[in-house]
Amino acid sequence: MTLRKMGRLLSLCIAAALILAGLSGKAEARIVRIDITRQEPAFGGRSFGQVGAYIRLTGKAHGEIDPRLPQNALIQDIALAPRNARGMVEYVTDIDILRPASLERGNNILLFEVHNRGRKLILRNFNDGLAGTQTDYNNLTDAGDGFLMQAGYTLVWYGWQADVAAGDGRLTLTVPAARNPDGTPLTGLVRAELTTMTPVKTLNLSSGWFTGMTHTSYPTASTDNRTAFADGFLPTLTMRAKEQDPRVAVPNADWSFGACNEAGGVTPGDRQICLPAGFQPGRLYELIYRARDPLVTGLGFAATRDLAAFLKHRDKDQAGNANPIFRRGQRAIVMGTSQSGRMIRSFVHLGFNRDEQGRIAFEGALPHIGGGLMPLNVRFSQAGRAWGEQIDHLYPAYDFPFTYARQRDPVTGRNQGLLDRCRADGTCPRIFHVATALEMWEGRQSLGLTDPMGRRDVADPANVRTYIMASTQHGPANLPLPTAEPFGVCQQQQNPNPHLWTLRALMTGLTDWITANKAPPASAIPRIADGTLVAPNQVLFPPIPANAYGNVRRPAVRMTRVTNPLFRLDYGPGYAAADTSGVITVEPPRQSAAGYGLLVPQVDADGNDVGGLRSLFLQAPIGTYTGWNLGRKDRFEDGFCSLAGSFVPFARPRQERLDAGDPRPSIEERYPSPDAYVATVKAAADRLVAARYLLPADAALLVKRAEAEGIRLGP
Repeated sequence: MTLRKMGRLLSLCIAAALILAGLSGKAEARIVRIDITRQEPAFGGRSFGQVGAYIRLTGKAHGEIDPRLPQNALIQDIALAPRNARGMVEYVTDIDILRPASLERGNNILLFEVHNRGRKLILRNFNDGLAGTQTDYNNLTDAGDGFLMQAGYTLVWYGWQADVAAGDGRLTLTVPAARNPDGTPLTGLVRAELTTMTPVKTLNLSSGWFTGMTHTSYPTASTDNRTAFADGFLPTLTMRAKEQDPRVAVPNADWSFGACNEAGGVTPGDRQICLPAGFQPGRLYELIYRARDPLVTGLGFAATRDLAAFLKHRDKDQAGNANPIFRRGQRAIVMGTSQSGRMIRSFVHLGFNRDEQGRIAFEGALPHIGGGLMPLNVRFSQAGRAWGEQIDHLYPAYDFPFTYARQRDPVTGRNQGLLDRCRADGTCPRIFHVATALEMWEGRQSLGLTDPMGRRDVADPANVRTYIMASTQHGPANLPLPTAEPFGVCQQQQNPNPHLWTLRALMTGLTDWITANKAPPASAIPRIADGTLVAPNQVLFPPIPANAYGNVRRPAVRMTRVTNPLFRLDYGPGYAAADTSGVITVEPPRQSAAGYGLLVPQVDADGNDVGGLRSLFLQAPIGTYTGWNLGRKDRFEDGFCSLAGSFVPFARPRQERLDAGDPRPSIEERYPSPDAYVATVKAAADRLVAARYLLPADAALLVKRAEAEGIRLGP
């Protein structure tokens, strides 16, 4: 080839590259406009040490994605979403930001919280001393001790769940509904598990244990529940007292779509159900109906990716509006609690941590109490549902893969790991997976630690650390605990063993790992190899009799060794279990005979977990803290009391526990003097600080509290 021809060929290649680059720029999924509608001093202008004051910014981010790009094609129904004049699919997300008034005083970390059903939880999880209600947390009226602000994080909240209803400070995401190619409404099967805490005659179609009035409903395709569709489908309503009970049909003549009115009739409506005989507490009602207008909820993954990319890398939007938190070189951590932790795991699993330019969206991730996966990328997604043994038992939440490491599943025959996609393109974040003992019992968390049959331990990849907070429940019980039976819907008082001090240490460790490449604290988990992770029937739980310690009457602890079994669920051929995505056509799902091997923590003579990360309160115990509790009479009796653990205090004097027949040593026997208790607390604090599971300043604070207050109930 002559030099002239080579030059011409090179020119053509450069021209082609420029054209492709231009096309790529037009097709890039992006935040196109940031609207900051309000800017104000945060927390009344309070200053936080060297970081100083914070400001709060609220508004909306407008985004769009190209449905033709391969990285977006995975989004369920994206091809059926309406497009703008540029051929893009649009969405709008609420944004709420807390940033140092002087950005240069911050720690250069954007800390994104994936909201929980619209709610902001991160201040409650990390800042000590918060007061008020969940609405107060959502509206950011109290910073508590300001831990996150003292550290200099910029906090970012945004909407990712499109069926969250506005109100009480909840964050929302607006996405389009999918339509058939001819423009007619798209319809499909929806199973709505309905529950109520008080007798009512009318419920929203979204009225589940965790959803209720906080979520919008998918409208029924027909308000006539007595005439079958052309294909023979007829909606059904059933009732049962427990998940395992046979379903009892409620005749279609006895209920209607719409709202029961005071005249004894029905006000027609496509998002409510009327049962004149009344819906009763402690019952599971299951409505299976044909709905219309599925939202393209998988856009929540794209919104997460694109907002992170914009806030990290762009100084302004396409209209010239400034990125209000732009600073070069910032890194991002994504954190989410419970439902939101599952969202993070699915976000990474589906490859969304790679932005449109091939960069890492989040350098770090902290899924908290979020085992399993999130069915956000499903037609008629109900992302607000959970995975309980009694509540929401059959919703998609625990498809294989279970572990970050790749392994083979003998039930499905698949070889997968949660990091397969990000490992292939080099965009995996550094991950701290944090869970509680309740996730071990009710949440199937052992599947994240072992092979699918529960026969051997499985090591995490090099970029992952796992911490199981021993003897904790899903979210610690508020103090003071109730002092009389019944204890809510549970048999026992709930577990107040806190997460806060552990989370503060772990967030600090994750930040140091990302910013300074400082080795993280070692994983802390129960293991098969050392006998701290066992089959439920091998747990050596002590017999704890009924007692009235502290003048609070408690029933005997019933250790039924119930678990939350997991079987392969078949939702029909349109559902892709490997990605927790697709279209559900079989409801309720068919269950295979093949199940998975679930294990739970072994306990000591007090009934407290011996493996995992044992907090200061567990190392200086004043009672038995469990990751399980049972439902009381007429409230799913003897099934798991959803997301609740138990707390059973020790007797104070020795004679009291002897009179009750309690095998657990009393407070008097354990700590013969206040100084003995303080010494135990200090020794535990020193061990935890050495392992970097407790911050030195927090250790000093907890020891000081023990000196000043002595033994008290909880933190």
